[in-house]
This record gives sequence, C-alpha cells and structure tokens, in this order.
Amino acid sequence: QVQLVESGGGLVQAGDSLKLSCAASGRTFTSYAAGWFRQAPGKEREFVARISQSGGSTIYVDSVKGRFTISRDNAKNTVYLQMNSLKPEDTAVYYCAASNSFLRVGINPGYWGQGTQVTVSS
Repeated sequence: QVQLVESGGGLVQAGDSLKLSCAASGRTFTSYAAGWFRQAPGKEREFVARISQSGGSTIYVDSVKGRFTISRDNAKNTVYLQMNSLKPEDTAVYYCAASNSFLRVGINPGYWGQGTQVTVSS
C-alpha cells in the first residue's frame, strides 16, 4: 500500500507557473513508478505524465510537452509536476498516481491521491 497526498494547486493567470507536489507514504516509494493525471469539468480523467521508479524515464502527453516537467526525489518520497506557460485549458483537478509498473502507471495505476485544483485564468 502507498498513500499519496497532492499539494500546490491554486489559481494563476495564463503564462504563469505552478509546481505540484505529491508526498507518498507507506511502502518503499522507490518501488513505485508515479504519474500525474488531470480531469477538467465535464471531461474524463486524462494522463499527463509519468516517471519511472529511478526517475530516469519520463513520458508526457503531447499537449504538455515542453511546458511540464515531472520529477521525483526518492529521498523525500515526493513526486513533482512543474508546470510552466500555463494555459486556461490546463484548468483541472490534478491527481497523483502510483504503480509498481512504469507502463501501468499511465493506464491503470492502482493508487491515487485525492487531487488538487489548478485553475488558470485568461
């Protein structure tokens, strides 16, 4: 079992930056790949980014490539999502996720945080 708690969401203007954090507790976090998903109002939850257990591999959805960066600090059991050049269409609830599989974390993670709201005004 692993528990995930997100933080760092808020209200920003278009073009601003925001950094989300996901603190993990429970079993050894280095055993888990991690990811970020988001869900906008009236839309399905979508994959945003994922990172391997070591942090050496990352994958992004096309719409955030070049703007968002996923990273992790295994010493702190924390995963981050640095979001730059934010757009109104990035507005959503952002969820942290974890899985013991780097592939599966982007599809069906198994572990979810409670979500943090990000709102980008135009």
